[in-house]
Amino acid sequence: MNATPVMNFADRDPALRPLLDRVLAADDRARLEPHLAELGELAAGELDRQAALADAHPPRLVPYTPDGERVDEITFHPAHDRAAEIAYERFGLAAMSHRTGVLGWPTKVPHTVKYALSYLYVQSEFGMACPLSMTDSAARILRLFDPERYADEIAALSSTDPELRATGAMFMTEKQGGTDVGLTATVATDRGDHWTLSGKKWFASNPSADVILTLARVPGQGEGTRGLGMFLVPRRRPDGTRNAIRVDRLKDKLGSRSIASGEVTLDEAYATPVGELTAGFRQMAEMLNVSRLSNAMRATALMRRAVRESVDHARTRHVFGRPLFDQPLMRATLLPMILDTEAALHLVLESAARLTAADGGDAGARALVRVLTPLAKHTLCKRARSVTGEAMEVRGGNGYIEDRIDPRLVRDAHLGSIWEGSSNVIALDVLRCMRRQNAHATLADTYGRHPATADRWDLLRTKGDALLRLPQDEQEMRIGRYTDELTRAVMATLLHDQADHETRTTGDGRALLVARSYSALLDDPDPAALPRPALDHFAALADGGQVPLADLRETDRA
Repeated sequence: MNATPVMNFADRDPALRPLLDRVLAADDRARLEPHLAELGELAAGELDRQAALADAHPPRLVPYTPDGERVDEITFHPAHDRAAEIAYERFGLAAMSHRTGVLGWPTKVPHTVKYALSYLYVQSEFGMACPLSMTDSAARILRLFDPERYADEIAALSSTDPELRATGAMFMTEKQGGTDVGLTATVATDRGDHWTLSGKKWFASNPSADVILTLARVPGQGEGTRGLGMFLVPRRRPDGTRNAIRVDRLKDKLGSRSIASGEVTLDEAYATPVGELTAGFRQMAEMLNVSRLSNAMRATALMRRAVRESVDHARTRHVFGRPLFDQPLMRATLLPMILDTEAALHLVLESAARLTAADGGDAGARALVRVLTPLAKHTLCKRARSVTGEAMEVRGGNGYIEDRIDPRLVRDAHLGSIWEGSSNVIALDVLRCMRRQNAHATLADTYGRHPATADRWDLLRTKGDALLRLPQDEQEMRIGRYTDELTRAVMATLLHDQADHETRTTGDGRALLVARSYSALLDDPDPAALPRPALDHFAALADGGQVPLADLRETDRA
């Protein structure tokens, strides 16, 4: 009897490997391949099973021991712990940006590699990516702004040793001032050799973290964000006793159920300052920006899983005597989902590559990633909500039942547009980039050189210039839609760059068909406007496969 073939999410992704072939150096690409294959198989198998268990058995708060001692411990299902082991220890996803040797890399691992592996991981386990990202980001902030003072903490946050590794958290949100960080009321008090913090944090994910970064008001430093300093709050004081961090309750969240989020009281909690106290908000903004790129990656992973589920269902479900996959209306439904998912992956890995260059000292890349990150977070997280919802409908009634992954994908997708700044907040951040750095012109200069998208970028540059001449209220009203237009133009250019590469190196027209189809939908969302080969070669777009360039040249002549 033939064995059932092993599913592998990397193998089932038609865009991932071709894109990595182009954007990675040959040595990095070869070094990545076995890890890509291993994690792709784990994500489709064991990790997927553990994620379902962890979602069904969320963390529990144990505030007291049986003897009445306050402990504020959080207990996790073993499935959560196994998923954490795969992420932190086997693949070192939180460590690889901070030290050499992870996964055998002779240098720190490029962000492109980290996000490619994380993208596979999140297709099964979304929740763990939150503490994973905060651990990675906490190490980054300490390394950037206070590396000597916090060398031990950086080492623990970037360890893959189960006996040594630590997790990080970012406590920002307060009840009276979620988006408006300037309303932070937590107060810092100087005790000489340390500080203490007192206040309440309303939405604190990973509240049992070993290393917590937070903002608090420094007396005499001013109002608003100017008055905020950044502090490190350890779970335990230097003498080993439990710090004064009280977890009041855990949040009963719609999604991301495998990890804990809670309401926390800091009651004269031991803390030490990070970097310059007067630069607290600026330092936290750096942490936020990297976390926002992680949100975009997670949204892309959810879309890829949703598309795969939909395509597989459409192939096996017969309606009126024909597979759904072969029916024109279903193809017209699935095709925008496929195109948006592939475009999203290009944007995430492009942003990751620019982040690697920025960390290497490239000022131009730093300016680009500063605006690419909010663009990706805004548009991809919103689109993930639509794609996962559409996938649930494709599956029909069974998609609404918790036996399938569709409900979890929908629940998790809604989180991306909220955490680390809601869509409106992110769009206003794009506007801030435009006002301060003329970011729309930087984007046009960078991505407007491809002949297939040059006209689009000329229009967007003109439109952005006009927007900045409007009264402030008008600017803010219009920036949401303009943000989406900028994001989609970047993705269209990236798809055409990939198409140029593949037609030149492999002679395959699939990437060119993707790029043309995506651009066609930007111009006219009516499926009738799609290039005819998109429906004729739908299987190649959905699953991968060759598209003869001759078929596309016939379309050109027509």
